[in-house]
Amino acid sequence: MANKGLAKDHKDLSILVTGGAGFIGSHTCVELIQRGYSVVIVDDLSNSSQTAVDRIRKICGIDADNAQLRFYKQNILDREALDAIFAENDVDAIIHFAGFKAVGESVQKPLEYYWNNIAGTLVLCDVARNHGVKNIVFSSSATVYGEPEFIPITEECPKHDCTNPYGWTKSMLEQVLTDLYVGDNEWNVVLLRYFNPIGAHPSGTMGEDPAGIPNNLMPYITQVAVGKLEKLGVFGDDYDTPDGTGVRDYIHVMDLASGHVAALKAIKPEGGLHVYNLGTGNGTSVLELVHAFQNATGIEVPYAIKPRRAGDIAACYADCAKAADELGWRARYGIADMCADSWRWQQANPNGYRS
Repeated sequence: MANKGLAKDHKDLSILVTGGAGFIGSHTCVELIQRGYSVVIVDDLSNSSQTAVDRIRKICGIDADNAQLRFYKQNILDREALDAIFAENDVDAIIHFAGFKAVGESVQKPLEYYWNNIAGTLVLCDVARNHGVKNIVFSSSATVYGEPEFIPITEECPKHDCTNPYGWTKSMLEQVLTDLYVGDNEWNVVLLRYFNPIGAHPSGTMGEDPAGIPNNLMPYITQVAVGKLEKLGVFGDDYDTPDGTGVRDYIHVMDLASGHVAALKAIKPEGGLHVYNLGTGNGTSVLELVHAFQNATGIEVPYAIKPRRAGDIAACYADCAKAADELGWRARYGIADMCADSWRWQQANPNGYRS
C-alpha cells in the first residue's frame, strides 16, 4: 500500500504515539497538541499512568471527549488491537517510544527486553504498513554508540557493540528500520539518538514517575530530596573522568519533546532515512548533577559510592549540529532548569501520579 504523505496542515495531521503516557512520550504529546497536531496514544500503562493522560489534557486545555487526543490502553504486541486502532483513526505518522528502558534491569532480564522491544516494533510496523502508514520517528538512544570512538559524538561515530541488552534492542531496531527503508523507499524513517533526559514540565504537573525504585538518576535524586529514599547510590567513582563518576549529556525532557516534533519535518512524500542526535553537547558528571541540584533547590542530597553498574560506560555526550542545521532544533534549557523543574514536579507530586 502506498505511503500517506504529510503534505497537510498540522491541524489535519494525526500522530500515533506509542508509549505516550510515559515520561518522554507524555511531554511530546503536549508539544504535539499545542502545535496543532491530533494525537492517538497507545500505551499499556505497564510503567506509566492514566493520570499522565489526564494531565496532558489539562495542560493543553482539552476535554476528555476532544478528538484531538485519543487514548488506548493496549500493548503494541497485540496485533488485533493495533489493527483496530489504525482502522478507527486516520493516522499519518508514528512516534515510537514504547519499550522497556532500564539498563540494569535489561542485563538481568534480557529475554523480556528483546521480546517486548523488538517483537513489539515488528508488529507495529507490519500493522502500520497494512494501513498505508510508512512514516515513523523512532526513539532510539545514544547507547547504540557503545564505547564511543570519539567525544563529542556525531551521527558519523561508528556504532559499536552495545554494553547491555537495552542498548542492543535499540541498535537492532535501528537496523530493522533501516532495512525497512532499503526494501521499500516509500518509508520515512527518522532515528533519534537521544542522550539522558531529565527535568519535568515547567507546570510541575507532569514528570518522570517510575514504578518502584527509580532506575534513572534524577528521579532517584528527587526521591532522596523529598525523603522517600535514604541516600543516592553513585555507581562508580573510578572512571577516567574529572571526578571519577560517569559523565552524561543531560537534556531537558521539554527539549527532547520539541526535538521529536521537529523530526516530523524530516518526513517527506518521497521517503527517506535520517539519523539525528538529540542532546545539549555538554557533559555533566553524576556528582556535578548532584551539586547542581543542591544549588538549584537548597536541598542536601546524601549519597554513597557503590561499585560500577553492569553495562555503564565512562562518558557520553553529543554533537547536535546536524539537528540544528536540518531541523532547526537546539536544546534551550540548562542544568539548573532541569534540576528546578524536576524538584517542582517531585515536591508537588511526592508519590508521582499516585499523589
